[in-house]
Amino acid sequence: MVRTFLHRGAGALLLPVAGVTGVIVGAAGFLAAAVVTAWIPLLCAVGLSLLGIVAWLLAWPAFALLGIRRRKRSAAVLAAVVTIVVAGLAAATVFRPGPHPAAGPPPAGVRFWELPTGSRIAYVHAAASGRARPAPVLFLHGGPGTPGEGLPAVGAPLAADGFEVYAYDQLGAGRSTRLDDVTGYTVARQVADLEAIRVLLGVERIILIGQSWGGSLAAQYLAAYPQHVARVVFTSPGPIWAGAYPDGGGGDPWARMTAGQRQQRDALFSTPRIVAESILQAVNPNAAHALVGDDEADTLMHSIAVLGKDSTRCPGSAPAQVHDNHQGFYVNQLTVENFTHIPDPRPALRRARVPALIMRGECDFVPWPQTYEYRSTLPQATLVYLPHTGHDIAAGQPQPYAALLRAFLRDEPLPLPPYNSARPPS
Repeated sequence: MVRTFLHRGAGALLLPVAGVTGVIVGAAGFLAAAVVTAWIPLLCAVGLSLLGIVAWLLAWPAFALLGIRRRKRSAAVLAAVVTIVVAGLAAATVFRPGPHPAAGPPPAGVRFWELPTGSRIAYVHAAASGRARPAPVLFLHGGPGTPGEGLPAVGAPLAADGFEVYAYDQLGAGRSTRLDDVTGYTVARQVADLEAIRVLLGVERIILIGQSWGGSLAAQYLAAYPQHVARVVFTSPGPIWAGAYPDGGGGDPWARMTAGQRQQRDALFSTPRIVAESILQAVNPNAAHALVGDDEADTLMHSIAVLGKDSTRCPGSAPAQVHDNHQGFYVNQLTVENFTHIPDPRPALRRARVPALIMRGECDFVPWPQTYEYRSTLPQATLVYLPHTGHDIAAGQPQPYAALLRAFLRDEPLPLPPYNSARPPS
């Protein structure tokens, strides 16, 4: 009697173990299959098959302990029910697409470069007037993957100074090419695209103005092609080399978010679908891309950017404007990852005798040592500190920003004094 009771108790305990273990093994099989393929139907087939097999193998002895006669059949029914329930839940959560509006037509003035690298790059251009300058100006946006909309406000004055002025959406961002193989989003590819743009423009040298990540990109290009850079401006630049910092550097752009904003951000990232995408991305980025496509992922990143758009400014600043040129999610994720693995560009930059201007805002979230490293690494660099502005200096202090740019590019005395101390301003 006691033995029968113990057997049946063990069987009753083993039944839920069969279901839970089947789910765990099925999920592990789904991820293991993602190592070799990005085809989501096959990943699902492997996962569900393993779930059903393991549940059946464990349910069979459970029903035997319970004294069920048709234990194989009962185990098969239980395995089928668990598999169907899990498949239904996954279909309603992990495999249910989120918002993914298609991009609208580009505004008037947006043109495209077809580069030999395979990139189709959207850009806007302000033609020079007055005395022509030999080197065009190229604005490099931040992110990676966070383009602006149109030319910055200072573009027109620079064009009036005789510069051809361009602003473009980097590969994977805005209206430019999205890659089918997302592992192609690398720092080297961005540098190659920039060099291809220079060649396409038919000029020997270019002027680079890099904002945030755009500053990091300008540094990589300068290290690779110093002979093709006339002047370079680093505005609130990210790290020269992410590999120099345990956390990749760059600081936390969301540190000044309110508690409510953090809750909204976390809610967007904690859905089963996005959690699954994140796990897949660590295993096989192309499988993550197959699960959550560009339109949906870019829409998610755009929502996050809009939510935290004012957290990188000084407290009390006017709200930032919102535009519809969406961010690029996968170029952000994969390029940031790649940035920590590229060779150290600093030895080459120490030999690059190119005039450089670095602008640093009072409320910038990028740690001071990472900004000052530009000043200490580049032999012809000038650092200028601007109070009462955050990461986006062009928006926070538009007049000093424009005055500094124009004076530097025209090789005139700067309207603000240089900051030479290695210690941050108090």
